[in-house]
Amino acid sequence: MIIQDTVLGRNPTTLEDAIRLAATLTDNHVKDGTLTRKGSKKTTTKPAIGESSKTNPTESSSKNKKRKAKNYAVVTPATPVNQMPAQVTNLPKKQYVGNQPLCNTCRLHHPANVPCRICTNCGRYGHLVTTCRTTRPQFNNQLNQANQAMGQNNQAPPLAIQGRACYNCGDQGHFRNQCPRLNPIVPVNRGRAFNINANEAQDNNDVVSGTFLVDNQYASILFDTGADKSFVSLEFEHLLAKNRTRLENTFTVEVANGSPITIDSIILDVPLNLNDHTFLIDLIPMPLGSFDVIVGMDWLTTNRAEIVCAEKYIRIPLSSGDTLNVFGEKPTRGLKLMSCTTAQKYLRKNYVAFLAHIVNKKDKEKKIEDIPIIKDFPEVFPEDLPGLPPVRQVEFRIELVHGATPVAKSPYRLAPSELQELASQLQELSEKGFIRPSSSPWGAPVLFVKKKDGTFRMCIDYRELNKLTIKNRYPLPRIDDLFDQLQGATWFSKIDLRSGYHQLRVHDDDIPKTAFRTRYGHYEFLVMPFGLTNAPAVFMDLMNRVCNPYLDKFVIVFIDDILIYSKTKSDHEQHLCLILDLLRKEQLYAKFSKCEFWLKEVQFLGHIVDDKGVHVDPAKIEAVKNWKTPTTPTEIRSFLGLAGYYRRFISNFSKIAVPLTALTHKGKPYEWGPKQENAFQTLKHMLCNAPILTLPDGNNDFVVYCDASNQGLGCVLMQQGKVIAYASRQLKIHEKNYTTHDLELGAVWFCVENLEALSIWYKVCGFHRSQEPPTHFRSKRT
Repeated sequence: MIIQDTVLGRNPTTLEDAIRLAATLTDNHVKDGTLTRKGSKKTTTKPAIGESSKTNPTESSSKNKKRKAKNYAVVTPATPVNQMPAQVTNLPKKQYVGNQPLCNTCRLHHPANVPCRICTNCGRYGHLVTTCRTTRPQFNNQLNQANQAMGQNNQAPPLAIQGRACYNCGDQGHFRNQCPRLNPIVPVNRGRAFNINANEAQDNNDVVSGTFLVDNQYASILFDTGADKSFVSLEFEHLLAKNRTRLENTFTVEVANGSPITIDSIILDVPLNLNDHTFLIDLIPMPLGSFDVIVGMDWLTTNRAEIVCAEKYIRIPLSSGDTLNVFGEKPTRGLKLMSCTTAQKYLRKNYVAFLAHIVNKKDKEKKIEDIPIIKDFPEVFPEDLPGLPPVRQVEFRIELVHGATPVAKSPYRLAPSELQELASQLQELSEKGFIRPSSSPWGAPVLFVKKKDGTFRMCIDYRELNKLTIKNRYPLPRIDDLFDQLQGATWFSKIDLRSGYHQLRVHDDDIPKTAFRTRYGHYEFLVMPFGLTNAPAVFMDLMNRVCNPYLDKFVIVFIDDILIYSKTKSDHEQHLCLILDLLRKEQLYAKFSKCEFWLKEVQFLGHIVDDKGVHVDPAKIEAVKNWKTPTTPTEIRSFLGLAGYYRRFISNFSKIAVPLTALTHKGKPYEWGPKQENAFQTLKHMLCNAPILTLPDGNNDFVVYCDASNQGLGCVLMQQGKVIAYASRQLKIHEKNYTTHDLELGAVWFCVENLEALSIWYKVCGFHRSQEPPTHFRSKRT
């Protein structure tokens, strides 16, 4: 080997061997004090620290130049460079002479709109990864593993580093940055936990993410095949009911940036709900990114889950043999759910939050075969009416006043969509045999009414015919009387007949009077149509005759609505069988999609009924709450009509409504003032906060409270301290001249009339009037 172009030798053969040899010789000469310059016969020693040299500056300068030219042999210190003590030099701090502001974060000068420089290797401010002096643990760990593998397998080092020695330890086969002494291999259990944010997860086809229930709390979850274990964020951990369990052996988890985290605890058997299927998962608490829970390979392997990345869903085989498909969030999804911890973060930052009640409108489709008792009567619930109804004990008749002559009006103009619906319904009615072509002198125009389900109902404008028709005085039941029959009931079922009017024939002599005119021809009905004045009364007569054996025992009927009520579940089974068997014999058909069975709470005739009593329908409350201030007498009448339907829920309804009622009188100018506004808002408030009215119990006594004022009369019926009903009315014109004593007697008589309607007068044990002591009745009314 040639050294410095002047020395030739057989040993050492490499530069590394020469360096080691030179270092050894130099150390020996330093110890002996025999270190000399090349070509000099004198032995020189270096002056001690602090001693001045006896050589003059000129001589010293020439010696330094010669020393630089010839120099001593090059050696390396015995101590590694990275282990030598650093020499501290107190240099004056350089003053900043620019015009950029000082950043409070990184303590450097840069424009305010320019972000601070952060090293992605060590996470510190003021430098980038290219100039970072911190050793990267991930890179070192990979080198350690490579060195360890070569040592265990006795592999030869790569050809590129053969014959070279490490500057740190002097061994051959690796460089200094791969030296195992700088990066000692510590046997430790390691895991991986790679994480991305929620937006990246939705756009990334390699992972599945979504919002699911973890211990009955909504959590944002990432299903990550790159994570060895399953993890939970420290923020979401506080929402879990279970506590940590200490691990016997700790292990290290390596996160996405390569930094290790020591794990010493775990939360066992946490419930994870995926599409109404509950699984148990072990979660390791640790700081996470934007997700609350990361489901790793430990859970995926245990449950044999398969992630379908292209479709972004997970297939989980169940013990029953079925496969559970759990779909993750996609970028195109409109509705996004927020986890509990994310909501808490926004609330802590004083973000505005709105509380919304989400209702799943898409209910599971009901099937007849899934409902007890109902599945035994499928013929009662056909998809459509089979044809003309049989001849029944009641037929629809149209009796005209004396001297009436036929009336025919021109057809109304209809929108294109309505014309299309008209042609479709005419075709359907003709095929069923419900209508036929007509040459009658009568003719009514056609109009359409939108139903609740969004479809159109074809109605005939029979107003001219109704004016000439003798009214059928068959009574419709009072709503209050129907609800009074429900005392003690706890089980309910509701049956709605399918196109009930079309299940009743028209008398042959009256068929021509039902004629109607359309753009597509002149037709007449063979079944009872909608829009005729006597139709509700005639159909009510039919239903009372059909259900007469069970009426007010366990069934109430209002036109085409049937409500079955029972006190026990076994009784309800028997009652359902009786009513369905009756409908089957009478060939009356129901619409299954509008029927409800086995209910503990039922909506009937604008009220909610349960075992506690009668409530106001929430849908009606919403309509009242959003009712705008009336601007005409007609709008006031509409509001009072809706509010008056629930007047039994409002104490002193008539007295409160006096300012509003006064504006509906003819000839009185419409002046909306503070009194009217106060009455309007009071009624809205009382309807929206209406009490629950208890159903009367005929076995217990009743108490009545009555009162009178110069505006109206009122009374309250109570039983066992609970309100059953309120009643009130305004004073008539002549009653306003009564004395106070006469008004009080008028209030008593008003209560007597209402109690007589309830048929409970003989049960009243207490009667209270204002300004008078209570009077007790222990016998029947006199």
